[in-house]
Amino acid sequence: MEKLLVLTHVDEFGAALTAASLEAVAAGVEFASALGATLAIGIVGAHTAANNDAAANSVAGAASQILTVSGEAFAQARYASDAAACEALCRAAQATLVFAPASSRFARVVPGVAYRLSGFADTHITALAKSATQSATLEATRWFYRQRVEAVVRRDTRPWFLLLEAGTREPWVPTASAGYVQAEAVPVALPPLRTNVTGISAPRQDEQTIRPEAKILFVAGAGWTKKQADGQVHGVEAEKLILGFLHSTDASLGSSKSLVDQSGESQEVLKFMTHLNQIGQTGATPRHAKGLSTCCHGEEPHVVGWRFINERRAINLDANCGWTRGKADVVYIADAFKVMAKVNALLSEQK
Repeated sequence: MEKLLVLTHVDEFGAALTAASLEAVAAGVEFASALGATLAIGIVGAHTAANNDAAANSVAGAASQILTVSGEAFAQARYASDAAACEALCRAAQATLVFAPASSRFARVVPGVAYRLSGFADTHITALAKSATQSATLEATRWFYRQRVEAVVRRDTRPWFLLLEAGTREPWVPTASAGYVQAEAVPVALPPLRTNVTGISAPRQDEQTIRPEAKILFVAGAGWTKKQADGQVHGVEAEKLILGFLHSTDASLGSSKSLVDQSGESQEVLKFMTHLNQIGQTGATPRHAKGLSTCCHGEEPHVVGWRFINERRAINLDANCGWTRGKADVVYIADAFKVMAKVNALLSEQK
C-alpha cells in the first residue's frame, strides 16, 4: 500500500501555509482516497510545533497524521536546512509518494531530497489521475521543452516525488467541524549552516509587478515604445497608463521578449520592465484567470506563455494580427493608448 506525504511550508510571514501548499494538500486528500493510500502532511516553518498553530490547523481534517519541523533555522528558505527538514519528514512518514508545491523554496530542494532517499523527482506536474488500466497506479501529466510537449508519466521507483504547479487545482478548505490538530514534531539533525538570512530586500507591495496570485495578467508588447500615430514615441505616457492599470487592479505584469530586450539595443524602454516579466517560449508560463495582451503580435512564442490563461483578450490596431487567428477569445481593434486611458478613467470613477 502506498504511503502518501504532502510536503508544505509557511508563507513569508510564517503564520499560514502558502496557497500552493494548500493546493498540494487538496491533491493529497483526493488521491490518497483514490489510491487507497495512507496520508500524512508535513509542515516546515519556524513555529509550526506550537499549540493551536494556524498553519497546522488550516489542514485539520485533511489527514490523520500531521508532522511538523519547527525552529528558527526553518524560518527562511535555505537549501541545507530545508533539505534536511524534508528528508526527516519523508523518513518519519515512510513515504512512497510525495506531493510538494513547485514553489521557489521547494523546487530547488526536492530533487536533492529524492537523491538522498534513492527516489525520483518529476517537476512541472499540472495534472494527476488514477490509471485506467493499472489498479491503484498514479499517472502524472507534466510539460517538457518550455511547456510545449505534454507527457503522461508512470513510475515504479519509490519514493516518487511530484512537484505540483501552482494554480492547477482548488486549494484545500477545512470543514467547519475540523477543529484543531495535535501535530507531531519531527527532530532534524541539521548540518553546519554556512548561510545566514539577515533580512529580505524587496520592493514595496505597490511597486511589485509580478503577482502570481493576481486574477489578471497584463502583457505589454514592443508597440508601447514605438512611434505612434503622431510620429512620436510616448514612453512616459505608456508607463503611466500601464502602472495606473496595475495599481487599480492589482494585476500581474508580463512582457514580450522583444520589449525586455530593447534595453540592450539603446531604444526607448519601460523602466519598470525586466526580463523577469518575460513570458512565452523563452520566458514564464503564468496561470491567471484572465489575460489582456496589448501591443503584442500574438505569434506562437507569446501564445506558449498564455497556455494556462483561462480567458484571453487582446488590443491591437492590426486586424490581421496573430491574436485574431484563434488565439484570443476577444480582440479589440483599437489604439491601446486610448483604450487603456479610458479603462483607467473608469476604474478611477469606481474608486
